Amino acid sequence: MLTFRPATETDVDALTALVESAYRGCSSQVGWTTEAHLLDGQRTNADGVRERLPLIVLGESGGELVVCFELELTDDNAQFGMFAVRPGTQGVGIGGQALAHAERIALERGARQVRLKVIAQRAELIAWYERRGYALTGETSPFPYGDERFGKPRRPDLVFATLSKALPVPA
Repeated sequence: MLTFRPATETDVDALTALVESAYRGCSSQVGWTTEAHLLDGQRTNADGVRERLPLIVLGESGGELVVCFELELTDDNAQFGMFAVRPGTQGVGIGGQALAHAERIALERGARQVRLKVIAQRAELIAWYERRGYALTGETSPFPYGDERFGKPRRPDLVFATLSKALPVPA
């Protein structure tokens, strides 16, 4: 059973550690969301987390932080990001529960669609989102090469693919 709450300043270190563990380094190899084969270096840092703090939601199970996501609303769109599930707890539905919770928040706040960006070379992650109703839009955006705040690319062809999902119109 997951409980969700807004992130606070006291969560910054734990959030940074969660995101790093899910995407980079040795512990990311335990889960399937790793980007370690595509990028070296950091995924984020405490300053980056702190900067986005008002937009981040935590999911806890038994008092332990197991998932987080960022949800930014603009007009009738919600941008979903900074999604991380603790390695070792992946594959049991936590990510799906968190994504559904983000969609409920977006709908309650008037969004009509949720959009997200994924490194296009992450076919298995794109397929995971597609199984949850997201579709590739055909839009791409460049990876921020040269900005080590987002990692050090291991290949020269990284781009972000955009996916979106329409939310149901309230009755």
